[in-house]
Amino acid sequence: MVNIEDAVIAKLKKDNQNFEILVDCELALKFRKGEKIDINDVLAVRNIFKDAKKGEVAPHLYETFGTDNIEEIAAKIIKEGEVQLTAEYKRKLSEQKKKKIVSMISEAAMDPRTKLPIPPQRIELAIEQAHINFDPFKSAEEQIQIVVEKLRPVLPISFEKRKFEVIIPARHTGSCYGILRKYGKLLKENWLGSGSLQAEIEMPAKMAENFIDELNKKTHGDVQIDEK
Repeated sequence: MVNIEDAVIAKLKKDNQNFEILVDCELALKFRKGEKIDINDVLAVRNIFKDAKKGEVAPHLYETFGTDNIEEIAAKIIKEGEVQLTAEYKRKLSEQKKKKIVSMISEAAMDPRTKLPIPPQRIELAIEQAHINFDPFKSAEEQIQIVVEKLRPVLPISFEKRKFEVIIPARHTGSCYGILRKYGKLLKENWLGSGSLQAEIEMPAKMAENFIDELNKKTHGDVQIDEK
């Protein structure tokens, strides 16, 4: 069990009544996601409260939940209710979002002045210069556009894309199909009567040269690549 001093409240409103428990923040969220964690390790105390701060225990549990079992009710509160987040855990989530967004930008963007990739360290420095904060409750995908707009005054960023049509002979399709998926978004794919694969692929401009090189090496030049 977690120390009660470190616990947060998880709560569920049911039948116009509040039901609260004291839990370990991180363990409760892992339990909620379905990880195999003993509910007793999540709970700070084995009580169901109507007001945890006042220590008022909730009455008539069976009438609401159909059981008096503390573990079953606590599991239901965690999975269906709300779990408070500690400031430390919010910071952890924000840092995770930051790292993912930095990775997404580094993988897809380039410096429009040099046409070169932007190292993650340079992006992180620009984030500090622009004083950007990250929302722990929104996904990286939801935040990336806002982050990019805030970065542009201190870091030129380009997300130029290039499209290619490729025809891969049948004998190479098995070894090359993964390369197509690795480098970009498959817009079209057509399996020809000969067994060859004709595909249209779009990717960040900075990845194009590596894509072409890898396809040529894998097929020993036996591939047709045309830019659209």
